[in-house]
Amino acid sequence: MSERIEVNKTYKTYVGGSFRRTESGRVYKVYDKDRNFLANACRCSRKDVRDAVVAARSAFDVWQNRPAYNRGQILYRIAEMLEGRKAQFVKELKRLGSSEKEARREVHGTIDRLIYYAGWTDKYQQVYSTVNPVAGNHFNFSVPEPVGIVSVLPPETPALLGLISVIAPVMAGGNTCVVLAGETAPNVTISFAEVLHSSDVPGGVVNILTGYRDELLSPLSSHMDVNALVNADRDMYQEMRKQLEENAALNVKRVTREYYENWDHSEVESPDLIMKLQEIKTTWHPTGN
Repeated sequence: MSERIEVNKTYKTYVGGSFRRTESGRVYKVYDKDRNFLANACRCSRKDVRDAVVAARSAFDVWQNRPAYNRGQILYRIAEMLEGRKAQFVKELKRLGSSEKEARREVHGTIDRLIYYAGWTDKYQQVYSTVNPVAGNHFNFSVPEPVGIVSVLPPETPALLGLISVIAPVMAGGNTCVVLAGETAPNVTISFAEVLHSSDVPGGVVNILTGYRDELLSPLSSHMDVNALVNADRDMYQEMRKQLEENAALNVKRVTREYYENWDHSEVESPDLIMKLQEIKTTWHPTGN
């Protein structure tokens, strides 16, 4: 009997709740830690960015108007589904160079971080809302509301924990996002899209693109319908970082920088990270006297 040839996985983008090929038809090669060929990943284009932003905008009203408790249930459901697929992600992280122990710790940390933010979805409003003292026959209160669509650049490593650490606060706060997966490990990010796909997340809330950052940084940061940008790639060249922030200024996008030496650290878990992507809405209401 001849040796069986393994069926390699085809990695696509994840836009609007469906897995698609890039409109350009281009791919680039992804390798494991020993430089063995793993797969072809989609090399997305400016058109793919536009499509992802359209999908994110279409999903925004649905997601921000979900009861906060229900958003927490969905984040918890993602953690449940990831718990059932631990072995797959441990294997994928090991192929990228992690030891068995490191891969398991990263997967467990990812699940725990999802549960952490699931618990905050219906609580951060109470912590950060205020009733403001005013003089006159009215009262005044301020509450946080999501900024809208967020472009996300996760770190190259840790591939899974870094990704979740930046998109969980986005989702918990009612925002939608367009994620550009890391160039060296897009397979982990696309595999996580399969978890999202089976976890009750409405299509378009999280959109994942793959490709070269130097090609996609400009359309991601200059798109006029994107409201904020999260940059967690601490190894990005200074010229690219400058371009990103200059483009963001075109429509006054909010830019947050999330650079951490240790993504396991407790500083990466905070409701303050949710609030970085919130606007404060203040309402004046007459008392009737």
